Amino acid sequence: MGADVIVIRHPRAGAPHLMASHLDIPVINAGDGMHEHPSQALLDTYTILRHKKTLKGLQVAIVGDIYHSRVARSAIHLLTKFGARITLCGPPEFLPELATSLAPGLHISRTVEESVHGADVVMVLRVQKERLAGQKIGVQDYVARYQMTMARLKLAKTDALLMHPGPIIRGLELTWEVADCPQSAIVEEVRNGVPVRMAILAKALGRAR
Repeated sequence: MGADVIVIRHPRAGAPHLMASHLDIPVINAGDGMHEHPSQALLDTYTILRHKKTLKGLQVAIVGDIYHSRVARSAIHLLTKFGARITLCGPPEFLPELATSLAPGLHISRTVEESVHGADVVMVLRVQKERLAGQKIGVQDYVARYQMTMARLKLAKTDALLMHPGPIIRGLELTWEVADCPQSAIVEEVRNGVPVRMAILAKALGRAR
């Protein structure tokens, strides 16, 4: 149909790479299976840098379903390249020890309190109830142990940024109070997706200045 660029989201990991290998136009990965979501990592990084001077030395806690999260994988790859220190937190079902192989220097914690202590950025991930079905940890247990509450968020630095790639499930991975607290950058994150993805398209089409 004469496309100049293709943006693809696909349930299979590697689909954008396969498509790009057969085309001579830019292919933008908008999420492939449980692999990556690069544009989300870019907009999250852009959001962080609007509040923090540098990524180097920044302490970042990522809490939730790491195993199924392409957002987490892309964030881990990008943030660690620029010197951020990342702690991953979640139950073993959602955070296997193998996750430390994603990037050098990753740390795993099984308690939210430990993971967010002194953090500059707290990134909470969505937890789908259907993925808790049949697991050793149920919904109520997950909420009790891993839900982001104001009491837990207060263990982070006073100017810590609260982030979530969305869509959020209030009352599951975070409370209503946390979602709307002054430290929350969730709405800003969503809004920043527009200019960042405009920049990606401009770059892909050779129009970036």
